[in-house]
Amino acid sequence: MIRISAKWTERIAFFFLLVSTLIIIIPVILITVMIIQKGLPAMNLEFLTESPRLGMRAGGIFPAILGTVYLVLGTMVFALPIGILAAIYLSEYARDNWLTRAIDLAIVNLAGVPSVVYGLFGLGLFVIFLNFGTSILAGSLTLAIMSLPVIITASREALGTVPQSFREVSLALGATRWQTIRRVVLPNALPGIMTGTVLALSRAAGETAPILFTVAAFYLPKLPQSVFDQCMALPYHLYVIATQVPKIKPHVQYGTALVLIVMVLVMNLSAILIRAHFRKKKHW
Repeated sequence: MIRISAKWTERIAFFFLLVSTLIIIIPVILITVMIIQKGLPAMNLEFLTESPRLGMRAGGIFPAILGTVYLVLGTMVFALPIGILAAIYLSEYARDNWLTRAIDLAIVNLAGVPSVVYGLFGLGLFVIFLNFGTSILAGSLTLAIMSLPVIITASREALGTVPQSFREVSLALGATRWQTIRRVVLPNALPGIMTGTVLALSRAAGETAPILFTVAAFYLPKLPQSVFDQCMALPYHLYVIATQVPKIKPHVQYGTALVLIVMVLVMNLSAILIRAHFRKKKHW
């Protein structure tokens, strides 16, 4: 029987881990390089600041950029406070019983629901039942519901990383439970909460199915004036020009994809910077 030394076992394991990592990273790098190479010719001031024209074969994508920003901000307004408050309740107040276990199971299941199901739910509830119509409000609420499981899970994990001794010392000094959470627990958990929130919002920025049913328009000659108006959005605009606009120049399609990737990348980088900034303030 051949025996493999611990050193060789470690090397074999390292080799397979390296191969697995490369299998994931190399396709992403190749796709990104291809999009940058084919999308850069479209990058100019007109492309970023003007509206589409000539059946979307010319002009720019500014309405789609603005609509995506509106949807991300609307999603943050609705999802952030609800998600953090729900995480605080489940982490700091709720007892371990059948109800909280059922809630935990529901959160896990909701995180795995396909985005198209959220789109149909938003169509039925916000667009039809509540009569919001296809609007920024309906789209933002739908994306907020889709983002809640990620925000709640990330916030609970961040709250759980704060040592229990911090809470005990604060309570021993006479602080109430809410004062302890607000002044001790939340500041120390903020890096993880913000990171999870930004990552959830960056996912919402790239979704197509939910906004397809609730807010996205094929083309709008005017910018939205209120939350009850429709808007264009980069994911849906990219789908339209890639599948329904004949004889369009490829660099327009790749340029739109590049702008969307840059927006998501900026959001992810901001999450990293926010986390690093608040971690520097920690003394433990």
